[in-house]
Amino acid sequence: MSTETESNYFSSYPPPKALQRHESLTRAFVQLQLEKKRRVVLVTSGGTTLENQTVRFIDNFSAGTRGASSAEQFLENGYAVIFLHRQFSLLPYSRHYSHSTNCFLDFMDEDPATSSIVVRDEYQSFMRDVLRKYRYAKENNLLLVLPFTTVTEYMFELRALAHVMKPLGANALFYLAAAVSDFFIPRDRMAEHKIQSSEIPAHLTSSTGTSAPVAASAEDTIQDDDVYTGYNEEPSTTAAEEEHRSKKLIIDLDPVPKFLHRLVDGWAPEGSYIVSFKLETDPSLLVYKARTSLQRYAHHLVIGNLLSTRKWEVVFVTPEEPHERWIRVPKAKRSKSISGSENQIGLAEKVFHPQLSQGDEEKRGEDGAELVPDGGLEIESLIIPELVKLHTKRIESRQ
Repeated sequence: MSTETESNYFSSYPPPKALQRHESLTRAFVQLQLEKKRRVVLVTSGGTTLENQTVRFIDNFSAGTRGASSAEQFLENGYAVIFLHRQFSLLPYSRHYSHSTNCFLDFMDEDPATSSIVVRDEYQSFMRDVLRKYRYAKENNLLLVLPFTTVTEYMFELRALAHVMKPLGANALFYLAAAVSDFFIPRDRMAEHKIQSSEIPAHLTSSTGTSAPVAASAEDTIQDDDVYTGYNEEPSTTAAEEEHRSKKLIIDLDPVPKFLHRLVDGWAPEGSYIVSFKLETDPSLLVYKARTSLQRYAHHLVIGNLLSTRKWEVVFVTPEEPHERWIRVPKAKRSKSISGSENQIGLAEKVFHPQLSQGDEEKRGEDGAELVPDGGLEIESLIIPELVKLHTKRIESRQ
């Protein structure tokens, strides 16, 4: 990724309205952590949309669970956290109630004697623990929460915040857990308004694409080249082709520029530690794609995970030996998952290590972390302590 490509991309879009404010907040936050000699991690979380006015929009499944849970674990391990998240995705601490299988109100009750709202007895201990941790983070200025929505906003925010974090040097860590879109619609092809599913009378549409009354007969309709499809189609030649075309929407997406190399080589503080994620659905591709990403962008760690087993296992892929290390939640402590497939645990590892026996994956889990309410162990409570060790090693190597 060249500086020219970077310049062309960012000059094609106006910066987010909140960017200047976010930079100011981050600068003050970083300065405070420098005074306290704390490490700071930028956690990115949630998905990214492609459109400006989102009546219809392309999105992904990410709710921000990984990022929000990881942020809590970083705080537990003494880091200050800048939490750059998709607006309305899960947040640290409040996620335990906003994303619960129970409605938030199910945690509450009314004291008949005083008419006061109270926490139900069975949730007292858990909610007290979460509340104390949240208050500690807030009162000690350990957590800065910043939102984004579109993929372009995310790119602007990441670049700006990385530059603001430069004084941190090796004490900065980038944990890129956001599910960033791989494709987007360039601004010059982006529809300004809602994409219509049927023909619109010409007198309701001006040449600029905004609603404006013009002199036209009732039979006049928008011409083919005025109908947005996101793709330059050849004109229809027959009535059958025209009828078929009127029932479909074709969107031509461009690949999102890969700015990870620019983060590594230009934006991030010198000596900082950079972690990216690789999510796949095919076990035979996971480790290969993670290794390829690490080689291509020359950062420090790729955390690979399968969609079907992401709550129970991940693989750390690093440039240093042992190069590939699996972290798994022990079978007895795995949380329930509607979408997960336990029979796929270990498959991605066996692609590269076919000699592994069925029992090997059970030996690789780790104990000692806290349980979530359903009795399961959150894998982030295993990921983050191991990552902290790697970051510490990086810091020590530069001293």
